[in-house]
Amino acid sequence: MKSQSFLRRAALALVLLALQSAALAEALKLQLQSRVEAKPGAGEFKVMKKSEAWEPKQTAIIVCDMWDLHHCLNAVRREGEMAPRMNTLIEKARAQGVFIIHAPSSCMKFYEGQPARVRAQSAPKAANLPADIGSWCKQIPAEERGVYPIEQSDSEDDDPAEHANWAEELKAKGLNPRAPWTRQIAVIKIHDDVDAISDSGVEIWNLLEARGIRNVALVGVHVNMCVSGRPFGLRQMAKNGKHVVLVRDMTDSMYNPKQRPFVDHYRGTALYLEHVEKFIAPTVTSDQILGGSPFHFSGDPARN
Repeated sequence: MKSQSFLRRAALALVLLALQSAALAEALKLQLQSRVEAKPGAGEFKVMKKSEAWEPKQTAIIVCDMWDLHHCLNAVRREGEMAPRMNTLIEKARAQGVFIIHAPSSCMKFYEGQPARVRAQSAPKAANLPADIGSWCKQIPAEERGVYPIEQSDSEDDDPAEHANWAEELKAKGLNPRAPWTRQIAVIKIHDDVDAISDSGVEIWNLLEARGIRNVALVGVHVNMCVSGRPFGLRQMAKNGKHVVLVRDMTDSMYNPKQRPFVDHYRGTALYLEHVEKFIAPTVTSDQILGGSPFHFSGDPARN
């Protein structure tokens, strides 16, 4: 009898070990990159990398403003190039148990009554709802230690003639050429049975808290504007205690090379990504989930 009891306990231990191993194998194995000051006040930063394993059920991906259209034609082109890879990332993350929140701001009317939209609206109010989670956040205290890296008062990098033609094309479709978006780009699929749709910081916070989600990854556009500043963006997530990262190869900036610091568009984006890593949140890359190599825009000189 003792030997049978021992065998049962041993078998149970093996089952538990197998389950633990399976859970560990399914974890999202990420390498978070940040930039840390070599000496306080010196202004010199070094890249630091930290390996982490994220539990998928405690993780969300927020897809920020991947609209169907934009007033900047080059922004539309870059988004169209990036979107298939982003959808592949989202599909794989969802299959692993990650919660996907689609946040195409100002487009909620298009999704009225859709199950994924109702799911966001129906989330119970969180007990720890931050007071300003419904507002844009233009800066957090850590950013006061640095200099904002790019000028963005004129952030469109279109050829002027091409831009004018694009505006006329949007008008001909009955759209506002300054804000032509109506929905999320169709390439990125929404699964109504499990996803959520919202552009509200309050609704998104409620969704996260109701599911016990502490890890948040942001993808989408534009990193120096909406991705950082929206009520559900990097700054709000960081300052309110979420373990937030930016997927740095799944974003783009609004930057015109005719403005400071007078570098090409992709270098301007890279400079802002460094700002994020220094003062807002760590970054990761899509290949850490998908395998292969990080995504690069075809026009980026740094890819060659």
